[in-house]
Amino acid sequence: MASSRPDPEPESVFPREVRLFTDSYSESSRFCFCGHELSITQNFGSRLGVAARVWDAALSLCHFFESQNVDFRGKTVIELGAGTGIVGILAALQGGDVTITDLPLALEQIQDNVHANVPSGGRVKVCALSWGIDQHGFPGNYDLVLGADIVYLEPTFPLLLGTLQHLCGPHGTIYLASKMREEHGTESFFQHFLPQHFQLELAQRDEDANVNIYRARHREVRPAGHHPFC
Repeated sequence: MASSRPDPEPESVFPREVRLFTDSYSESSRFCFCGHELSITQNFGSRLGVAARVWDAALSLCHFFESQNVDFRGKTVIELGAGTGIVGILAALQGGDVTITDLPLALEQIQDNVHANVPSGGRVKVCALSWGIDQHGFPGNYDLVLGADIVYLEPTFPLLLGTLQHLCGPHGTIYLASKMREEHGTESFFQHFLPQHFQLELAQRDEDANVNIYRARHREVRPAGHHPFC
């Protein structure tokens, strides 16, 4: 089992000695969840930046799915801001029909990790998605919307909220795992932004990693054919 650990200092993520000789370097790590051994490559360097690494929130979310026996079979799943793609890959290996998304610069890393872990025939695709810009090019009825450590830039909060509103189906569920960084206003998103449109609950708190996992669903599901002004 992968263990959660505090965020390393910048020098441990981007060692000074390595940066003297190259702009980037790769590391492969192995994780075990739900009986699957995952080999995840992280391409550190200035190009990918924070998208390169497997963050504690992603590991916490994978541990949560394992401990709660979350059923992905037959469900449509989309992961936002995937980085390495580890969460979406686990969902695909557990039987989900998965779409893994991030900005275009991260797609090659995600695709490589998908190829390394998901057998041919697995139902997973990798796509670019920019919050607040092109979410309407995706279906609006996903059963599960996933995100790990994607709540850390306040200017993106309204864009993320609008994207979640579109992607999550009327009976869908959102799982967001976040490091609760006070300096990034993370708590504000979950206290003020998300509750505007979703019923929110704290599903799990990892004190050691300072990671919260939230579960959210649409506040109101109207019966088919119901019109608010009838």
